[in-house]
Amino acid sequence: MNRSTIMIAGLGVALITRALAQDMSEPPSNQNRPPRGELPAQNLTPLTETQQAQVKAILSKYDPNMLTAEQAKAIHEAFRQAGIRGGPVMGDAIRAAGFDPERLRELAPPPDRSGGRGGDRRPPRDSDTPGDRPSTHALSEKTGRMGQGKYSLDQAVSDRAQLSTIAFSGLAFLTGDFGASTFMPPGKVCDFFGFQYMRDIDVAGKGHNPAFLNRVAGNILHVLDDQQRQLFSDLAAEQSGQFEKLALSRLTLIKAFHREKDGTIPEGTTGLNREAVMRYVGDIFAYDAELSYRRAEVFGKVAASLTSEQKAYLAQMKFGDFNTWPDLDERDALKRPNPGASKFYTVAYMTYASEFFSWYAGSVEADTYFCPERHGTYFGGFYMKDMPAMGKRNYDISTAITGDSGEDFLKLLTAEQRANITSITARQRNDLKEMIEVRRSISTELRKCLAGTQPDKQKVLTLGHRYGELDGEVSWMYATAFAKVNRTLTAEQRATMTKLRNLDGYPSAPAYIYSQPMQALPSVPNTDFFFGVSSAPTSSVTPPVSVTTSFVLQSSEVTDGGQLPKAYTGDGESATLPLQWSGTPEGTKSFAVIMHHVDPEGKTKWYWLLYNIPPEMKSLPKNVNEVGTLGINSVNGRVEYAPPHSKGLGPKTYVYTVYALSATLKIDVVPSAVTRDVLLAAMKDHILATAEMRVVYTRSDTPDGVQK
Repeated sequence: MNRSTIMIAGLGVALITRALAQDMSEPPSNQNRPPRGELPAQNLTPLTETQQAQVKAILSKYDPNMLTAEQAKAIHEAFRQAGIRGGPVMGDAIRAAGFDPERLRELAPPPDRSGGRGGDRRPPRDSDTPGDRPSTHALSEKTGRMGQGKYSLDQAVSDRAQLSTIAFSGLAFLTGDFGASTFMPPGKVCDFFGFQYMRDIDVAGKGHNPAFLNRVAGNILHVLDDQQRQLFSDLAAEQSGQFEKLALSRLTLIKAFHREKDGTIPEGTTGLNREAVMRYVGDIFAYDAELSYRRAEVFGKVAASLTSEQKAYLAQMKFGDFNTWPDLDERDALKRPNPGASKFYTVAYMTYASEFFSWYAGSVEADTYFCPERHGTYFGGFYMKDMPAMGKRNYDISTAITGDSGEDFLKLLTAEQRANITSITARQRNDLKEMIEVRRSISTELRKCLAGTQPDKQKVLTLGHRYGELDGEVSWMYATAFAKVNRTLTAEQRATMTKLRNLDGYPSAPAYIYSQPMQALPSVPNTDFFFGVSSAPTSSVTPPVSVTTSFVLQSSEVTDGGQLPKAYTGDGESATLPLQWSGTPEGTKSFAVIMHHVDPEGKTKWYWLLYNIPPEMKSLPKNVNEVGTLGINSVNGRVEYAPPHSKGLGPKTYVYTVYALSATLKIDVVPSAVTRDVLLAAMKDHILATAEMRVVYTRSDTPDGVQK
């Protein structure tokens, strides 16, 4: 089997896959390769100790995480007045002071630049759609960053962009099969290194062209020395099997989603269990976070070993501007580190080469960015979009396909069917908002490797698990909504949907490992646990470093998963449950407790918020009083514990979560304004560990008007 047969890929959204789509047997062109060291003059004169101290003193007046455009301008002016010139050595001094030089440029571009580094200044095209080419909204009202181009997080999470993507996924899921649902570009995993944003804002418009990844990777492989490339090679050998394991873990979840769609759920169950899905996907993303952490460690080592000449070369390659990258292609470098390696090794090695540059030249905001289709990747949308491009060098995927196909799908549905899809945008809004914050926290932590400091691995894993829970929650929304629509479709609607799919002549493989077809479907574990039938393992992946700590939450009155005694509900004494925790992580300065429940409509209700619990405490007694600070509950809006009443027949699950925090929280609002969202936002950068306990309460009957 020749290399071009093995290395196939989708050209549309796939990042790594596009590298594999190239004919790897074609000799690389070296005509325009710049000789090493023959670059325009750069300011490479080391800063004096006095200048380094001046840089540090100037930056010490500001918080690197809360910079505004005005502050960035003031910093640049202070550097100018001090006579400190820019360049790679200046960037090193800024990083050493704990700041991101690229972020300073984005917030306050020099006068000769019309936008942020690599900012996309092209006007929108008529064919641009919300799901494919974002608008000019700024990243966020809070940060005001990364808004020079059409691509932004505000656009990515907007209802319009999300609805286009959700509807497109719904069409793909309801017209596709299991194999198609397993297809996913490998660039959608471990994506905290800014490549997605660099591709999307490319000023030359080459981000979705196969040459984009090859050229940036080729330049990195060209400028690095043998020892630096060997670090990438060793990491690829270490992680190639782990990437495959990560992909295989998705199959069990996708099988459960198809059971929900087809109505082949376990007898006696009512459908997918939300908490089971969230926990499973949480484990997948924690594994993803572990792989990302290792990648950041290696990238940090490579960055620390760069010579002045290498830094000067990279300084000329502008982030997001394909036109500034020398025209060379070093695919032959793939032969040198590990000849005859597996396809997963090759994918990983090429990925590291391309993402090293986007991370080195980018910023935490670029790392945080994601496209509208980043989440809920289990429904075949990537297959429907990318399959016609597989193995073709210059195939252009229409930027309008997501928006147009999604819109046509919604039009053919009845009002009731359509409401199942359109209602998701509002239901997932809070999850998307939290995803941004979690991604930013992970990205900030990983960037410590670039600054020469050590990230908190447990924090990264814990954040990764939470990120997965959020992805699992929105995916549960998609799966259950799509299944409801599927049960009511007419034969005529199904026929029209098949035409919209427009994939005649493209039969899917039994399953895919990312974009690589499998000849036979591997054994998929029993999925009954997704429906609450069994207590099977929550996922088929275990992070190389455990995402859990010894931090454990318990109660003397009920075990995890057990029945909540009546005394702790509105049908009894309305007492708070006694809680005990153990395994408190080092550095804990306070605790917080949240009790919440997610209703069948996807709304989160909370009954108890208690924070600034002293660090020496290891338990809360029944009917705890005068400990910590209370926030409001969502049942009656009062600053108190609201006991559950479990409206409706059947069991209801309530979740107690204790948070070990690295600080005592300072929340600048009165307790009556402290909601669950406010408390989570205040805690997000201080969470050392979390522990959960789930309890179930069941009522035999329900008086009218009783609250959940």
